[in-house]
Amino acid sequence: MSSYTYKTTGTCSSQINIELDGTIIKNIAFTGGCNGNLQGIANITRGMDANDVITRFSGIKCGPRATSCPDQLSKALKEALAAKH
Repeated sequence: MSSYTYKTTGTCSSQINIELDGTIIKNIAFTGGCNGNLQGIANITRGMDANDVITRFSGIKCGPRATSCPDQLSKALKEALAAKH
């Protein structure tokens, strides 16, 4: 099991804490942001392969912003997987 902390940019959330078992997401916790929506994202992604989440969430925008919390999660997961190698 590995843990990774990612500082977000361009979103209401400021940080994402990730726990992975290999490429499987065990836990995700967001700091700040829309609490209910982010709890939902964390619960939906629990048990999923990080690569599937990256594919599904990458490029999602929030209103006029160039990014979103799901997009930031995809970036965080990419970094977490790269850090393991």
